[in-house]
Formats: sequence, C-alpha cells, structure tokens
Amino acid sequence: MDKNLVNALNGQLKEEINSSYLYLSMGADMEAKNWKGVAAWFKAQAQEEMGHVFKIYGHLISRGQRVVLPAIDKPQETWESIKSAYEDTLKHEKEITGRIHRLVIEAREAEDLAAETFLQWFVTEQVEEEATVEDILQKLNLVGDAPQFLFMLDRELGSRQDA
Repeated sequence: MDKNLVNALNGQLKEEINSSYLYLSMGADMEAKNWKGVAAWFKAQAQEEMGHVFKIYGHLISRGQRVVLPAIDKPQETWESIKSAYEDTLKHEKEITGRIHRLVIEAREAEDLAAETFLQWFVTEQVEEEATVEDILQKLNLVGDAPQFLFMLDRELGSRQDA
C-alpha cells in the first residue's frame, strides 16, 4: 500500500476514536442533566464510532500494514442544551465526511482499488450520519424549548435500536 494512504488511514483511526470520545462526553453530559434518552443515543453513537475504528484497523491489518494508534484529544465536557450538542454533532460529522472524501481521493491517486472500494462504505455511512442528525435537529427546531415535547423527544431518542 502507498505509505501516504497508510498514514492517512492511521490518521482516520484517530478521528474515529476522537468521535467516539466526543459522543461519550456528550452522553455523559446529557446523563448528568437527566436526559437519559439523549444520553443513550450518544452512547450508542460512541459505540458505533468504535466500530468504524475496527473496520479501518481490520483493513490495514488485512493489507499487511502496521496500525499506529495516535494520542487522542480531550473532548469538550458540557453543552448548553440538547440542541447545541446536536449542532456540534452535525458540524463534527461534516468534518468527518470531508476527511473521508479526501481519503477516497488519496486512494484513487494511489490507484488502490481495494482501499477505494473499502472507503465507499464510509462514504455511504456519512450520508446516513448527517441525515440522522439533520432529522433530530429539525425536530429540535420544531419543539423549541417546550419541556413536554423535549421529554417526548428524549424518550424517542432513547429508543434507538442499537442503544
């Protein structure tokens, strides 16, 4: 494999671990604020991100490459509101989408069809990630600060199938 592509994939490991850590922090903050459903959603999201880590890890290993685990960043600890947490989530997912797109371009430039094919799963996943968060934000915009509707949304988010 092209060394630059291997380095970029190892770099993406850090981004996926940071994503998991960020969502775990969001979950902890929401849990502390007694938004149990929102917390469950973020904790499930943290687990999903670790699944992404293991996909990249497995790809590198199956291609005979060394996995290098970089230091991770300390995430933010608190958010002003449920809405601000999801706004940050959308911003973060858009950043990850950009990184994935750059990885695909790097795989193409390296003429590494196996890596490009592998990365297509992540391209599709990012479309889903952004759409899911956009949907939640639309609901949050509809309900505003009305407590009764926030409680209903909290219950809905806590019913996430993989939570």
